[in-house]
Amino acid sequence: MGSSEQRANGPGLTPADSYGSSGEQQVIWVVWLTYGAFYFCRTNLSAALPGMTAGVEEGGLGLTGDHVGTILASLKIAYGIGQLVNGQLSERLSPRLLLAIGMFCSAALNLLFGFGTALYFLLFVWACNGYCQSLGWTPCVRVLANWVPVKRRGRAIGIVGTGYQVTLGLTYIVAGVSAELLGWRGALYVPAGLLAAAAVSMLFFLKESPDHAAAHKSADGYRMRTGAKPGSLMENLFLTIFNPALWLLAISLALLNACRYGFVDWGITHLTEVQATGVGKAALKYVVLGVGAVAGSFVAGWASDRFFGSRRAPVICILLVLLGVLTLVYESAARMSVIGTVFLLLLIGFCIFGPQVLLVGTAPADLARRGTSAAAAGFVNFVGYMGAAVGDKVTGYYKMPEHGGWQVAIYIWAGWAFVAAITAAPLWNKTFKPAHQASEKKAEQSRDC
Repeated sequence: MGSSEQRANGPGLTPADSYGSSGEQQVIWVVWLTYGAFYFCRTNLSAALPGMTAGVEEGGLGLTGDHVGTILASLKIAYGIGQLVNGQLSERLSPRLLLAIGMFCSAALNLLFGFGTALYFLLFVWACNGYCQSLGWTPCVRVLANWVPVKRRGRAIGIVGTGYQVTLGLTYIVAGVSAELLGWRGALYVPAGLLAAAAVSMLFFLKESPDHAAAHKSADGYRMRTGAKPGSLMENLFLTIFNPALWLLAISLALLNACRYGFVDWGITHLTEVQATGVGKAALKYVVLGVGAVAGSFVAGWASDRFFGSRRAPVICILLVLLGVLTLVYESAARMSVIGTVFLLLLIGFCIFGPQVLLVGTAPADLARRGTSAAAAGFVNFVGYMGAAVGDKVTGYYKMPEHGGWQVAIYIWAGWAFVAAITAAPLWNKTFKPAHQASEKKAEQSRDC
């Protein structure tokens, strides 16, 4: 019988095997804060929407739901294209450089958006913000792939996933209160300051990879472990696009994102209309979406490692089916019960962001070919955000009473969740590629000799 330490960590595993080195742990938490901070200037617009759609005489811009849907979709399209491009750039350029550009520019564009009044100006600025936001995730995936081995990757990315759920909840509070006190533009100005501060912190504390002497112990970046050199742009693109597993992940994420951004972008507007409440009160109710998201992000990654042998699709499918069911119930509950609304938002946050964090980071990193983890994540996110853009346009159209109203829009959200589960189901038994493991094992044996 093994020691109590072995029983706690699994057969033959030490605490270092289960939790990694202190350097690895530090990087995980720096990435947690860094990527999480991007959400201050991405989801904050949801608190500004009621003011933007208000009449000019009320201090708003008089925009329609279709106008707002177009602005929201512009960020998703630019973000998705940026993910595809930056997934390739992240294989070649410094992650710290890309992150700094993205964070500072996104903060500046949020300030600029607050000064705008014309639809096309707002559309252009928010699209530019989408591209700058896309400089966040793929560099973070590359840093995590450099530091964290596959056996701990589900847990690590699950922890990082809780970061942008925490800031999602904080953004509802910060942006919502700022909009109440300073007008809708306050929802842009205050979060911009928080993102800029996080960028400064990142530059001080983020270490991109372990030092060379410790690389074989603490890192699992394919190239670091095997000594392989980065492939060409066309080679990486070929390995990514002709990987069927990534296409299934991408389509599933596109459908999930269409549902996800229904809640994230339109949820506050929905509650202000169906519950006849102010922006601040609606935003406070939506904080629990972030609370559920924190739990879902961590539990999903942990459960996929603990119960499914690092297979991500089972957890993804189960949570997506639950999301569809909960969304159907939410449509009625939001009209009848404040307590029921809050409780369901908690569960919905869990079921949205549990599969989301696996689809955007863990699963693409696992199923990428020849260590192109950043390129794989970028491709999956590209397709995923095209789905989010379509979702925003569809919601903006169908939420209007003449096209069916909120009931039809929310039922569409539920349908997207169900189809996303069906799309991911063929990957049920897929896990980290054996070819990768064989290559790395061979490289380690050669080094030991």
